[in-house]
Amino acid sequence: MLATMQLTRFTDLGLRVLMYVSVSAPGEVVTIAEIGQRFDAAPNHLTKVVQFMGQQGWLVNVRGKGGGVRLARPAADYRLGQIVRALERTEALIDCAEPPCVLRGACTLKGLLNQAEDAFYAELDRHTLADAMGGGTGAVVVRLHRGA
Repeated sequence: MLATMQLTRFTDLGLRVLMYVSVSAPGEVVTIAEIGQRFDAAPNHLTKVVQFMGQQGWLVNVRGKGGGVRLARPAADYRLGQIVRALERTEALIDCAEPPCVLRGACTLKGLLNQAEDAFYAELDRHTLADAMGGGTGAVVVRLHRGA
């Protein structure tokens, strides 16, 4: 079986939230309950994701009656690589120190993996949230909104 690279559930939800709120009318807010229902996400986990994205300045979190979330900027201002880097909050792909690797100092694998990771993020940085909403994606998300 071939292993594949996989983003965390936190990142997956974060990207879905950004995509979902990106089709809202200007100034319109979307509730966490609505997003949770649309993506079958637990409210407590979704709240953590939304709070983190608010701290990053990606979402405006409106409290109180009629509250919810909305994008802080136009979708074209969000670079996917920057978003994924922040949401993933990962350390190096490989840790040569813990447990100590006997190849440390003589191995090129860590450098190669770092280059691959840099290339992955560089490719994502070429694209915006608005790009991700292109094709049929935007239409599907709009239908999700209408189902609310």
